[in-house]
Amino acid sequence: ARTDTVGNVLITKQADPGFENRKPVLLQSHMDMVGEKDADTLHDWNSDPITPIIDNGWVKADKTTLGADDGIGIAAQLAVLTDPELKTGIVECLFTVDEESGMTGALNLEPSLIKSKILLNLDSEDEGELFIGCAGGMDSVATIKFTEEKTSADHVAIDLSLTGLHGGHSGDEIEKGYGNSVKLINQLLTELDSRFGINIHHIDGGNLRNAIPREAFATIVFNKSFKKEIEQYITDYKSNRQKELKNIEPGFTISFKDTDIPGFVIDKQSQENLNFAIKECPHGVIAWSEDMENLVETSTNLASVKVSENIIKIVTSQRSSVESAKKEISARIRTIFEKAGAKVIHSDGYPGWEPDTNSEILRITADSYYRLFKIKPVVRAIHAGLECGLFLEKYPYLDMISFGPTIKGAHTPQERIDISTTQKFWDLLVDVLQNIPEA
Repeated sequence: ARTDTVGNVLITKQADPGFENRKPVLLQSHMDMVGEKDADTLHDWNSDPITPIIDNGWVKADKTTLGADDGIGIAAQLAVLTDPELKTGIVECLFTVDEESGMTGALNLEPSLIKSKILLNLDSEDEGELFIGCAGGMDSVATIKFTEEKTSADHVAIDLSLTGLHGGHSGDEIEKGYGNSVKLINQLLTELDSRFGINIHHIDGGNLRNAIPREAFATIVFNKSFKKEIEQYITDYKSNRQKELKNIEPGFTISFKDTDIPGFVIDKQSQENLNFAIKECPHGVIAWSEDMENLVETSTNLASVKVSENIIKIVTSQRSSVESAKKEISARIRTIFEKAGAKVIHSDGYPGWEPDTNSEILRITADSYYRLFKIKPVVRAIHAGLECGLFLEKYPYLDMISFGPTIKGAHTPQERIDISTTQKFWDLLVDVLQNIPEA
């Protein structure tokens, strides 16, 4: 076993007798997970364990993300390393760090760490589908400085809570049209300001760059003479949005309650800049692939807005299988936020993985799948980001494929993994490893 300078771990299983001449194979998964929880749970990610539940053929967690993304990949690698009955050639198992927060493990992988020329990425979420390509991505983070303005004695305050949205993975589920809590609460705040001249003390929506935001919260301050009208307006807004979203977001709701008046609010110009920027910032599918049916080519996710120490921070993430399109939508995001007086920083990002339909490991895996299950697997690319593109930069000779069991609701407390497809995933992995050709 080896650990590199950024914390990636490589464990190598030596070849079994009779398999010494097989090509070495690299298995890969990532060690981190997305920690999301329902607003009504007291789960502490620093100390509390995940509580797994078996529900009608699925494993899920109690009001939190499960961590099947990518804990199931880790489990499969550990099973390969420890199964006394499994006979294979050399297998390298790579466990990377920080995939969810920027792929820094793959970005900083030492070029001399691995020896294999075949890579099986175990970070896919649709059993029966073999992935041979993925989108590249980058983040665009905007910050708006604000000054604190004192609140007036004749004003009151309420806390707003917008909850119950589906959320989801910003790569796998961006095309499904789920509600964006940041967009929705911003629309409400903008309308309230236009009609009643409210002030924002605090706003907090979304959490992670690669998750569609599910919840948003705000504290607003206004003249007490408007209190009944504002409460009625919020109630009507909730009712209207529930009717619009009932088919795709049946759990959507908004609640409010009185709170102590804070000592300050965001200055009016900064508030207007914030409302403008979030309103104009695109969210969702930008373009569909012309090469693969039903594949998103380019998208952007308005992921979160946070207020802290006189700074409003808005995080967005862009994905595309076309490098120029990724840069174009990122530049569009920058223009919108700079018009609102924000400072914008782009991350270095990560490259996509261009499909190779002539791949040897694709043929081996597809043959194994058909032999085991008597049906041809679907071969396609994925709009989510995988670490494969970064591996190719350091190891351009790698022949790669990605597959996994069925996982639904990744990056949300509804995350769950299908038990029956997990057995098929394991059977496929074993069969592929046993059918790797000689070098």
